[in-house]
Amino acid sequence: MTPRLAFREPSPLPGFGLSFGVMMTMLSIVVIIPIGALLLRGVEIGTTEVWRTLNNERVWHALELSFTTALWAALFNLVFGLALAWVLARYRFPGRKIVDAVVDLPFALPTAVAGIALTTIYAPNGAFGQLLAPLGIQVAYTRLGIWVALVFVGLPFVVRTVQPVIEEIEHEVEEVSATLGAYRGRTFRRVILPMLTPALLTGFALALARSVGEYGSVIFIAGNLPNMTEIAPLLIVIRLEEYNHDGAVAIAIAMLAISFAMLLAINLIQVWSRRRFGHA
Repeated sequence: MTPRLAFREPSPLPGFGLSFGVMMTMLSIVVIIPIGALLLRGVEIGTTEVWRTLNNERVWHALELSFTTALWAALFNLVFGLALAWVLARYRFPGRKIVDAVVDLPFALPTAVAGIALTTIYAPNGAFGQLLAPLGIQVAYTRLGIWVALVFVGLPFVVRTVQPVIEEIEHEVEEVSATLGAYRGRTFRRVILPMLTPALLTGFALALARSVGEYGSVIFIAGNLPNMTEIAPLLIVIRLEEYNHDGAVAIAIAMLAISFAMLLAINLIQVWSRRRFGHA
């Protein structure tokens, strides 16, 4: 009798071998092989040359700008996305379906179109830019403009991840908490929020990942000034246009390493939260 694979869960459904083979083939083509090729190219270049390419002010500033603005945008989306998902899931009001549809707009809208639209609105002579100018606030061609663009593209990931979980929470849970004397804030903090934590972390990770690699919606509103508003993906493109492929590979490897470390930390927090709050 053929022994079962140790990692295979018993299942009444057939086709494990075929589905597993198709899954690994597609995963290899889409993810593993491209990343492996990038790392292999980095090995060919050598760690000394990679570090020499990275160790200059322009590259460090571009990496810092990309990851810090992406992190702040994802944190904002975590809070605002939760509030928006809660409103859409728990309340009925005129225009709710329109708001619900607008949330998905960044998914369908080409990023270049989004970037042009945001630049037009927030430019000093734009509709919002003219209102903010007397207050001394400039959005377009600044770090703030990059943050606005990243919030725009990342918000749907949090909303669409959290909203179904909120809809599955029974109202009786809140009612029971209220009958036990807990006020609404305590009910949300001690009962609802732990149930939403895994979904919130997933949405945060997705928004962060999208923001780090965003290009099309940012380059128009950023202004692309070296050491000021130049993001790392744009610097990679510039290096490729200069036929400096080794420089582009070095920056890409740095982004890959930092992104992997950040997502690994988020996944570890997810595992801890599931065990802590009993959602494993």
